[in-house]
Amino acid sequence: MNTFWLKIAGAAIVAVVGIMLVGMLISGSPQEPEPPEKTFYDQAEQDKQRFLAEPQALDSAQQEPVPQQEVAAQEGQAAPEPSQPVAEPSKPAGPMTLYFKELSEIDGIEAERLLDVAAPARSIGRLPTTGFKLMVDSCRQIIQRWPDSWYEYRAKQMLADMPERHRQRYSITQQELDMTRFAKPRFGTKPFTVEESR
Repeated sequence: MNTFWLKIAGAAIVAVVGIMLVGMLISGSPQEPEPPEKTFYDQAEQDKQRFLAEPQALDSAQQEPVPQQEVAAQEGQAAPEPSQPVAEPSKPAGPMTLYFKELSEIDGIEAERLLDVAAPARSIGRLPTTGFKLMVDSCRQIIQRWPDSWYEYRAKQMLADMPERHRQRYSITQQELDMTRFAKPRFGTKPFTVEESR
């Protein structure tokens, strides 16, 4: 018979086996494992840790002195003019010192209850066909009832962390997003250390 075609078929089989062996050797090399996808439960747990973490009060030895201009302005007196302009401090990479009013025990419990509603509602708002209405309503109640408190700061953080399209949908104002006043000492506030995590 014709051995020429047998030789070609044998060469083709050897080539296919060789390609398969080379592919197995190359794919057998160690590769970086892909990180697992974040599930809804992972995201909800991350939200809980981020927004429900309590600030730590600073000791009296660690407290920063309140500038004379701040105290005078808050008490309604004319503030003395500074001799030179004061530079704004840059945001530190680690823990921040923020100033909050302390709430009574009853107010603290009520604010905690509303914050415990807002944090999971934020996670639920990310799901398709749901919205952030419950979170926005809870945050607005906190902002209105307990101004200058740690709870107001967290509520403003949640509102600021919403996607822009949802902010427009719920008519979130710039005033509801402004958190700059917490970085400065005000009358009746105490310094707290807040560890920010993203």
